[in-house]
Amino acid sequence: MTTKIPFLFCAAALLGCFSAFAEPTAPPTDDRLATLKALKIDAATITLVERDAKSPRTVVKLVLQPAKGSNINVEVSLPDAEKWNGRFLGLGNGGAAGKINSGSLAGASAAGYAVATTDMGTAPNPDSGVDNHEVWKDFGFRATHLMTVVGKQIARTYYGKAPEFSYFSGGSTGGQQALQEAQRYPEDYDGILAAIPAHCRTPLHAYFLWNEQILKKCPFSKTQEASVIAAANEYLAKREIPLSAGKFISDPRCTAQDIAAVIALARQKDPTLTDEHAAALHQLFDGPRHAVTGERIFNGIPLGSAFGPATGNLYLFKWVFGPNKSLEEINFGADIDTYTAALAPYLNAENPDLTAFEKRGGKLIATTGAADSVVPCHATIDYYERVIEHFGGSLEKVQSFFRLYLIPGMAHGGGPGVNSPPSLLETVRAWREQGTAPGTLTGRRVVDGKTEWELPLQPYPLKTGWNAATSAFQPVEGTRGGVERVAERFRPPAAE
Repeated sequence: MTTKIPFLFCAAALLGCFSAFAEPTAPPTDDRLATLKALKIDAATITLVERDAKSPRTVVKLVLQPAKGSNINVEVSLPDAEKWNGRFLGLGNGGAAGKINSGSLAGASAAGYAVATTDMGTAPNPDSGVDNHEVWKDFGFRATHLMTVVGKQIARTYYGKAPEFSYFSGGSTGGQQALQEAQRYPEDYDGILAAIPAHCRTPLHAYFLWNEQILKKCPFSKTQEASVIAAANEYLAKREIPLSAGKFISDPRCTAQDIAAVIALARQKDPTLTDEHAAALHQLFDGPRHAVTGERIFNGIPLGSAFGPATGNLYLFKWVFGPNKSLEEINFGADIDTYTAALAPYLNAENPDLTAFEKRGGKLIATTGAADSVVPCHATIDYYERVIEHFGGSLEKVQSFFRLYLIPGMAHGGGPGVNSPPSLLETVRAWREQGTAPGTLTGRRVVDGKTEWELPLQPYPLKTGWNAATSAFQPVEGTRGGVERVAERFRPPAAE
């Protein structure tokens, strides 16, 4: 997941409504800085406390070492007291992490948030996790939780009071962080945004390896790949509304018959696609299965999405097998079993029991892109369905605290359809603080800075339909489930 989605924050005009949280008798900034510099935090070293007068804000950097072999960098950004909106915000990372995006912190602080983020303990590069179980834990869940704990402690020390509400916003790897927080540490956050979440982590990377091995044996030219995507768009056009028909896919869930039909249509239109290409496409679209048992490891590349982004990201296999094992030699039998047993209990955020988070009033919004081949939508849709099953099959109960949006034509950043999703931080805040549950949202296609069109986005399982009589969009009932579930043994229980 090397592509990072942008995190959007409320406009500066909204900050005035939070002025009630400012401390009327705030001590001088120098006193606050001195207090931070003197702060003692268990298993932590504060390396920087610095006033940024241009922002204005105060930046705190620290290193956490909760165990031997663990080295977690955290950065906290604090707006001046009179600008603070009384909220703490945790920001997620992307890809293999290993560094901190200070710019995202500055933007959040400008919007009034006391904000923190972490490198997830993987600096200076992903190889830090090779045979280091402490890094596995840090990357999987521990770094984000400890960042949250110390971030709140620093905010409380600086402002003289605790945040009134706490929120987390993350996408891709940040979405893994988001769902780990909801599942493992439900007290950490009042509201959580999990965008295109890489929560089914070890099966997802098995999918990357599966695609990598297939495409190395049978490569596709850019023209051939475009032919396959065009065939998928054409074949599924009959299921689309006029805006998307033949251009992109709103929902890539499909059957084996659909896959066969798309491959046949692609070969009809592009005679350079050989029998070998056809066999490879069947494997790519079906997705990885266990070589011995045939069990589902992960679903395949979504119809209508690009192949190239669905490869790479293979550092997790180095963590388990070391840097010298050939990736081409890793098999989907015993090797995948070894890999799963080693990493899945720490990295996967697959527990559907969100009872504790729901009971404390937590609110969660997740998004997933229909054209995303980096973190395909299938596992996230199935996770939502498993949460519904956990809550007695009640969609209404789950939607009272957790809503999912499948965004038509959105990839892992950009995409052929919606490429400017709505900013959801303020949406989750309004839900948690004012009880305003999210309903229809707006996605946009923006090209060269101009909005080409807007599309209403409906909470799953609703989808956006088209009323020809009125020439208007309308919500319609969508399909529930419709994806083959990743086998349970590839989603083992979480471990500390």
